[in-house]
Amino acid sequence: MAEIGKDIERPLGQTLRTQRKASRGIGSGTLVAVLAVLGVIGVSGAIALRERPFRKPEEVAVSTPKVTAAPAAAAAPVPAPVSATTPQASTPMKSGGPQIIHVQTEEGDGPPKAAIVIRDPSTLGQNLKVAHIPDRALIEAGDAGPLPIRSADGRRPFDVYARPWSGARGARVAIVIGGLAVSQTGTQAAIAKLPAEVTLAFAPQGNSIGRWMQAARQSGHEIVMQVPLEPFDYPNVNPGRNTLTVSASPDENLKSLHWALSRTTNYTGVMNYMGARFSADASAMEPFMAELGRRGLAYIDDGSSARSVAPDLALKDGVPFVAGDMAIDAVQDRGEILKKLDSLEATARAKGSAVGIGSAFDITVDTVTPWIAEAKKRGIEIVPISAVAIDPQKG
Repeated sequence: MAEIGKDIERPLGQTLRTQRKASRGIGSGTLVAVLAVLGVIGVSGAIALRERPFRKPEEVAVSTPKVTAAPAAAAAPVPAPVSATTPQASTPMKSGGPQIIHVQTEEGDGPPKAAIVIRDPSTLGQNLKVAHIPDRALIEAGDAGPLPIRSADGRRPFDVYARPWSGARGARVAIVIGGLAVSQTGTQAAIAKLPAEVTLAFAPQGNSIGRWMQAARQSGHEIVMQVPLEPFDYPNVNPGRNTLTVSASPDENLKSLHWALSRTTNYTGVMNYMGARFSADASAMEPFMAELGRRGLAYIDDGSSARSVAPDLALKDGVPFVAGDMAIDAVQDRGEILKKLDSLEATARAKGSAVGIGSAFDITVDTVTPWIAEAKKRGIEIVPISAVAIDPQKG
């Protein structure tokens, strides 16, 4: 037995050669012991060389996974488990470009699998990185500057530049704050403070409108362009440069309209600035409304004149139309503004929606901003003005 132990301790090759030189007569006990050692070594080698070790797959750490092409028929949606490190369906998406999200599937009998999901935020909401860039297919050159127009495939600025919303049937409030670009500091404060759901209206007489439009759109706001229309007691009450009047010819009024429209881009429609007399005159309003319909723009009536013929003409000319329910800051007092906002909420709960019109006064901005936060908690959805428009083209 001592000799057998020495044979085992020697390398196999040397052992065999020594055995051959020593003698041809090997005892049966020695032969059995050698074969047993060879059997143990063979089994160990087979285990080591197996493609899969005898361990649970989930206990194996894989640093570099092997990538193989799965058959198309075997492809199936991969559910993501609920964990602290796995993105959930309810997790808000960050603004920006598409995101690549690595998802670990639930463990089963087989090895763990990985899936890569590419999510594009532009399919779920407004892509803020490009919201300020005009769609060239929606622009035509005008004498005063770029003018909005329907694209060759029929798309309208009203649709393309609209801010997305939930589409829910609950109580909705749309708020339009006008007079932007008149005061630089006021404009900057309004864009910075007001929630993105608030629609901003730009005065064509303002300065740096293009720059403020970009800032507003990148902040998520839908925007509209204000157009000065003739009020009663004009010109003693004067809306400003290039006012559309009932005494002007249709061509003259269209020229004034084009000037206002060319002041910036990326807006969904126009809203009157004053204009009680003009909006009550069908012969003056008809060419104006027809031009908006041709260009794919909405008309927002601030609701200041009960004699406006805009609703009927908008329906006739295929113009998306919205009428304001109330001015929220006719009295520039916080308490009075809050009363108007509460009235808006009550109207929205009764009718489904309500529209408030205000101006970019500091007191208005500072009152509207916290009210919106509280209204959301009460179940009110704040929506862009396009969300409450009556669109003849959509039935």
